[in-house]
Amino acid sequence: MGRRGDRSVGQVAKDFDLTETAVRDWVRQAQVDAGERDGLTSSEREELAALRRENRRLREDVDILKRATAFFATETR
Repeated sequence: MGRRGDRSVGQVAKDFDLTETAVRDWVRQAQVDAGERDGLTSSEREELAALRRENRRLREDVDILKRATAFFATETR
């Protein structure tokens, strides 16, 4: 509704009992997804979040392996 110009962002927010900031953010993201505005699309944001989660998990795995290596190195001496 806000993107079509039928109603203002304020009216849409009031009609659905939302904050204007939330509605503006949704409109902005819809414009990015439609290619009307620069920025990360929703799918790119999802991919970035998944990659960050995977990166964090892999860093934790490496840290665990480093500690295990140090432990076993002292055990064998």
